[in-house]
Amino acid sequence: MDKKGWRWIIVMLALILFLLPQCQQGIVKEEMPVTAEKERAVKDERAIQEERALKEEKEARTFEESLTRKKYPGIAGEVMESGLLKDIHFEFDKYDLTEKSRKILADNVNVLLAHPALKIQVEGHCDERGSNEYNLALGERRAVSAKLYMIKLGLGGDRLSTISYGEEMPMDRSHNEDAWAKNRRCHFVILSR
Repeated sequence: MDKKGWRWIIVMLALILFLLPQCQQGIVKEEMPVTAEKERAVKDERAIQEERALKEEKEARTFEESLTRKKYPGIAGEVMESGLLKDIHFEFDKYDLTEKSRKILADNVNVLLAHPALKIQVEGHCDERGSNEYNLALGERRAVSAKLYMIKLGLGGDRLSTISYGEEMPMDRSHNEDAWAKNRRCHFVILSR
């Protein structure tokens, strides 16, 4: 190889040695913000998970505090009731769900989805007007109507059972329209948890 060839190789090596550290510095400078972003994202995700865990713990505590034990006719042992599971009400001689009832059932489903071990009994109730047989049948249609809507909202049907008490367990024993309106309902009890 002649002198020009060697000079050319030496110049190229010098350029490479000169530019290589600068290229590496540029790479490091670009990677640092990405690493900082990743660290920030990990911290944000941890904060979200911690917040979610605290919320779930609070909801579980609230649910546990809402439970009361009750003795029910026809059920061996005690059942539980929760103030978080709201009753729905019906019009006279009807079993179709109102818009308000659908909203309440959606809220009840959200509570139950947060507690997947719970098994619920949906009770159908009627006011005192009509025969016992008719009210038992109407109460059953009301309970089934509520159950089917809850299943439609994503609750497993194996977690729900129905029963009709007809007019036998009134919420209000008065004999007027206000009392009858309170008694036309579906009530929810917890059979197991």
